[in-house]
Amino acid sequence: MEKTKKEPLCDEVAGEGCALKKVLNLIGGKWKIMILCVIDNMEIARYGQIRRAVYGITNTMLAQSLKELEQDGLVDRRQYDEMPVRVEYRLNDKAKSLIPILLQLKKWGETNL
Repeated sequence: MEKTKKEPLCDEVAGEGCALKKVLNLIGGKWKIMILCVIDNMEIARYGQIRRAVYGITNTMLAQSLKELEQDGLVDRRQYDEMPVRVEYRLNDKAKSLIPILLQLKKWGETNL
């Protein structure tokens, strides 16, 4: 019987070419996944709404995480030139493609933790 070769998670574990490491760098940390969940639930979210929904996050961490998510191409930021200035955040297609994966992680956690 011939054994089928199993696909490794990373060919070069934790090396620069490891796609899994790249993903974890994008969405890792304490807050980013929770921020993505809030924006996904609301579809369009303002800073204050996210701040209230993510229990325990500081203004500094929220601002930094949103900036990183935007720079990494997961969240679109739209600023309206009004007084006071209104800023909205939404998931782009790249981030939306992560949601089913995060749902699978959630289901795994519900079953195994």
